[in-house]
Amino acid sequence: MGLTKQYLRYVASAVFGLIGSQKGNIVFVTLRGEKGRYVAVPACEHVFIWDLRKGEKILILQGLKQEVTCLCPSPDGLHLAVGYEDGSIRIFSLLSGEGNITFNGHKAAITSLKYDQLGGRLASGSKDTDVIIWDVINESGLYRLKGHKDAVTQALFLRERNLLVTSGKDTMVKWWDLDNQHCFKTMVGHRTEVWGLVLVSEEKRLITGAADSELRAWDIAYLQEIDDPEEPEPKKIKESPGIQDAPEAEDGTLEADEESEDRILSCRKAGSIMREGRDRVVNLAVDKTGRILACHGTDSVLEVFCVLSKAEIQKKMDKKLKKARKRAKLNSASGEEDPETSVTMTLQDEIHRVASIKTSSKIKSFDLIHSPQGELKAVFLLQNNLVELYSLSTSLPTPQPVRTSRITIGGHRSDVRTLSFSSDNIAVLSAAAESIKIWNRSTLQCIRTMPCEYALCSFFVPGDRQVVIGTKTGNLQLYDLASGNLLETIAAHDGALWSMSLSPDQRGFVTGGADKAVKFWDFELVTDKNSTQKRLSVRQTRTLQLDEDVLCVSYSPNQKLLAVSLLDCTVKIFYVDTLKFFLSLYGHKLPVICMDISHDGALIATGSADRNVKIWGLDFGDCHRSLFAHDDSVMYLRFVPKSHLFFTAGKDRKIKQWDADKFEHIQTLEGHHQEIWCLAVSPSGDYVVSASHDKSLRLWERTREPLILEEEREMQREAEYEESVAKEDQPAVPGETQGDNYFTGKKTIETVKAAERIMEAIELYREETAKMKEHKAICRAAGKEVPLPVNPILMAHGNISPSAYVLETFKRVKSSELEEALLVLPFSYVPDILKLFNEFIQMGSDIELLCRCLFFLLRIHFGQITSNQMLVPVIEKLKETTISKVRQVQDVIGFNMAGLDYLKRECEAKSEVMFFAEATSHLEEKKRKRKNRKKMILTLT
Repeated sequence: MGLTKQYLRYVASAVFGLIGSQKGNIVFVTLRGEKGRYVAVPACEHVFIWDLRKGEKILILQGLKQEVTCLCPSPDGLHLAVGYEDGSIRIFSLLSGEGNITFNGHKAAITSLKYDQLGGRLASGSKDTDVIIWDVINESGLYRLKGHKDAVTQALFLRERNLLVTSGKDTMVKWWDLDNQHCFKTMVGHRTEVWGLVLVSEEKRLITGAADSELRAWDIAYLQEIDDPEEPEPKKIKESPGIQDAPEAEDGTLEADEESEDRILSCRKAGSIMREGRDRVVNLAVDKTGRILACHGTDSVLEVFCVLSKAEIQKKMDKKLKKARKRAKLNSASGEEDPETSVTMTLQDEIHRVASIKTSSKIKSFDLIHSPQGELKAVFLLQNNLVELYSLSTSLPTPQPVRTSRITIGGHRSDVRTLSFSSDNIAVLSAAAESIKIWNRSTLQCIRTMPCEYALCSFFVPGDRQVVIGTKTGNLQLYDLASGNLLETIAAHDGALWSMSLSPDQRGFVTGGADKAVKFWDFELVTDKNSTQKRLSVRQTRTLQLDEDVLCVSYSPNQKLLAVSLLDCTVKIFYVDTLKFFLSLYGHKLPVICMDISHDGALIATGSADRNVKIWGLDFGDCHRSLFAHDDSVMYLRFVPKSHLFFTAGKDRKIKQWDADKFEHIQTLEGHHQEIWCLAVSPSGDYVVSASHDKSLRLWERTREPLILEEEREMQREAEYEESVAKEDQPAVPGETQGDNYFTGKKTIETVKAAERIMEAIELYREETAKMKEHKAICRAAGKEVPLPVNPILMAHGNISPSAYVLETFKRVKSSELEEALLVLPFSYVPDILKLFNEFIQMGSDIELLCRCLFFLLRIHFGQITSNQMLVPVIEKLKETTISKVRQVQDVIGFNMAGLDYLKRECEAKSEVMFFAEATSHLEEKKRKRKNRKKMILTLT
């Protein structure tokens, strides 16, 4: 057998050129004790933490594959919950940057994440219409709430009561009682999707934003507070008529026959606040204090409102009343009678508009921080890969928003359409519709930004001191890198300049455009009128006129041939010296978008919009092979220098490497989340850079690790199998349900593996106990002690007993995957597990974990366990031991709680003493200063 051809693996090295992705939301995070300085922003599958003051990226929370769709910081500011496109949730520590906890329960993208007040529970809403409540401390799911008929848009915990309120695209707002996990109220007062909801005024009012220009306000009255006789009446303030009417007409939230005992709270519409925007509410939020309310639509304006406190409203109403009385006096003086002066409080008196913040582009998401001094900070993630921070002083009568910082340098405002490497492999050029950026490949820092026209193609001029850009308007733009100046703009073509190719002798280049012309250019040095030094310029030498638009041009390495791809789906090859026609390569069904010629001039590879790549011989123009390369158009194709390997990039978000000699697919580089526009291979072949519609640039690096094709195919098959395992339970018809899934978890390859590990441990335990029995029988027969052979697995774990090994296996299963792993376990293993649990609980080890497993197994196998006579004594024993041991644990926890309470009281008492001591010292200081001032006055007089 001959030696197989060796390939080297390319791996993802970095993501850069991206400030923030559009799918997720931006949030303020607390780092190093500072609030309002750092923000967390979704960046494809990662989360970037940016320092707004310095404009630097200080931390990357590494994701796996899926795009980030939702972020939520924990109340203590130490953790960040991140929701992904596939429905998984990871909780990262902001101190270490590691994601230790993973929750898998949703089948579709996460749309909403919210912590409760203490940060112990997390509510997640998803596009799969479910809401799941997770226990963050125990790292497990608590329960799944089903009821919405479309994606959940928001979920909020109430602070004082164990309730949850959720909104969805199904026009519903649902109230859930978390004590018994049922929906006790559905508000149907909206005609369109509810895109957001917030609680204000000490959770007595709910504000919802829908697909129109109204923000609807709802008054919440809790059952024990309805008709409280001791509550004093506010003086002379008449409630607006909408609040008094008990039967609801428009919103339908209160039915006539609904008994007050049946519900926990009542919700009545209090009115509407009109927004300036006419489109749907995209985001609606309040700051942590609940004083500032803000919302935005699909445009670039954030509307800011202030929610007044009771005292402020009272003040306002007193003023109104004063005015009304004055007016009444004047009226009575003129002869009109006014028996009673009263003013009506409207919603506009309670919530008033503060200002509107206009950003430089469309807003995708925002976050607020309101300081006690009255300064409001609003940070925005914009549509064009930009983060902006505005501040607003809400205490002023007419506050004006001021932009205090913006992060722009780390990325382009629009999609990158062309990439190039410098000849030393160090600098990378990326150009988009508005600017050119030069990046340092090793540090990934942007070292130059130069404004340009809409760029389509580019290259570094030999010497790497200048760059040439071809634009959509048909111009050539020549830039000097040292100064960052535009040296010259030359009108080259009448239409878009689609492609350029540097000549192998490096003295000129060729351009092809939409004006059906191929033009040849030479570099030359010219002297400017206003300077004595010479600078680089270009001069047109020849033109080749064709019958169709030119899409791509490429020189052969010996500079004898020029390949030109045309809009008629063919590639024409011409002699460079005479411009005579040599070959026509036809066979593609759609135009050839990209092509490249190998380093030895033997092969030409063409990529087309028909999703195929064809490999041709350049001597006779014969097609060696046609490969079905991508699931969408092939956008870019480049040979690796000094080899017959080439890379293709497609609109299907993949980069693939191929062997042009063996016509084999070598590897696929996955990472981009949108279509890929272009790529560049470094002159050494060690690096590949790609650019995509997701605004990110990705660097891929060649490793020293050899890649064996058979192994690669095997890994691919395994990955496909793992995906299919996770999707097994999904119904064939969308919307069809296979019975309600009560559990919060979801079957993944991890849970299947965990179940297999438990099964292996039980098998080993069975074998070892059988061996022990045999060994005892042999010892008895021999009349002496015979050495027992030790299992190598048990030896590796520190020579532990088989039963201890089973316990270790249970401990190693992740808390969030435990229920699903036990669910997969066949019943034949359960009797052994129950016997072992009895032993473990008697020993008093890991009571909480064992009880959790035990109760779960009893719940899912209740019928089989109760009908099995053999298990009756086991269950009886378990009952006794479990109750006594759980009581012991309870006592320990109770004692600890009491101890902590005592310590808390001690601390509070000490701090109060400290507080009084400080107050006394302050007073002494003031007295001393006053004495000094008097002395000074006396001396002066």
